[in-house]
Amino acid sequence: MQNNEGLEDEDSIKKHWENIYQMKNPNEMSWHQEKPITSLGLIAKTGLDKDAKIIDVGAGDSKLVDNLLDLGFRNISVLDVSSNALNEAKKRLGSRADSIKWIVSDLREFKTDDRYDLWHDRAVLHFLTKKEDINKYAEKIRRFLKPNGYLIISTFSVNGPKKCSGLDTKQYSEESMKKLFGDFKHIKSFEEEHKTPWGASQIFIYGLFRNEGKKQIK
Repeated sequence: MQNNEGLEDEDSIKKHWENIYQMKNPNEMSWHQEKPITSLGLIAKTGLDKDAKIIDVGAGDSKLVDNLLDLGFRNISVLDVSSNALNEAKKRLGSRADSIKWIVSDLREFKTDDRYDLWHDRAVLHFLTKKEDINKYAEKIRRFLKPNGYLIISTFSVNGPKKCSGLDTKQYSEESMKKLFGDFKHIKSFEEEHKTPWGASQIFIYGLFRNEGKKQIK
């Protein structure tokens, strides 16, 4: 098994995930969801209008984008380090893919002039195990999320796996999530069991936060 120590640079991480998405079908990924019901419920709770700018980071070929389009959202960005993953999602969406902004980037190096009303991350944060990378990611959110924008994070809980896809992972509690995003308003958090396609149990913790009137980092 390869661990994160051998995947410190952007090229190594990209190669790792490109291989994962090349070797496996979408429904063979441990995080696969036919319909992301919990994320959709949290997005509904925000009350955002259909013109809201939404980014799904580390999305892979998640079907969240399909469902957001079905609900009428018109301003969606999808980011992943793997072009193979995004190409799968594009093929699945067909002509609807033309309305999506597709971004191939390592989150740590992500730059944009866009500012978002909602930042969604399911199953990305736990792959960042170094304090420097975790803090860098949190600063990206502060930079790119609008004042009063929402943050939805879903990551392995303290009861979740310590490894996934050959990589070490970091577990979170409600307290550690609130500490990482201490300048945001914590709205709610809860644990949820996810069943992998082969029946294994993974315990996630979801967090919903709001950037209440804070100024963006320039």
